[in-house]
Amino acid sequence: MADTPTTRPMPARTPRALSLPNLLTYGRIVAVPALVLSYYLESYVGRWLSLLIFIAASVTDFFDGYLARVWQQQSAMGRMLDPIADKLLVATSLLLLVSDNTIGGLSLLAAIVILTREISVSGLREFLAELRVSVPVTRLAKWKTTMQMVAIGFLLAGPAGDRIFPYTTYVGLLLLWISALVTLYTGYDYFRAGIQHLLAEDG
Repeated sequence: MADTPTTRPMPARTPRALSLPNLLTYGRIVAVPALVLSYYLESYVGRWLSLLIFIAASVTDFFDGYLARVWQQQSAMGRMLDPIADKLLVATSLLLLVSDNTIGGLSLLAAIVILTREISVSGLREFLAELRVSVPVTRLAKWKTTMQMVAIGFLLAGPAGDRIFPYTTYVGLLLLWISALVTLYTGYDYFRAGIQHLLAEDG
């Protein structure tokens, strides 16, 4: 009697929305309210805790994109949420730092430049997406993002960091200004690349 062939059920495929790269992006979004809550804890514990949360969230920003490319798990959900998560993290951190005057005086201008650029470029990307035009991220823009993250990290440590390294806040403000200047240039670069499509639509 011939053996009866048996079949094994194929393992269920993980939905792209629940892939590890997307889970890392979700985690970055969840980190935003956790960052706010920790920032307002009493004493310097809140500063260090908020810095740790910020660093962890910033690291996921690298790994979610890297893993999505390596594992070929790019998804529409990831492409939509990744820039949103980045901007929520940066904008929330800047607002927290302004709220207690860690960023104050003329340095407010640097924070405003960064936020204005992020909102403007997002609007440009949304418009160009409707035209099916892609604006690739430049290497300078990636360095700008890295510098922003490092600047915010120093500023989140703020007074707590000053107890260990007296110039922590000053270094953070200096890097924030450098980031703002690079932000202006990269913003101009994006608009220069997209202006021809804007003029074509109006023409």
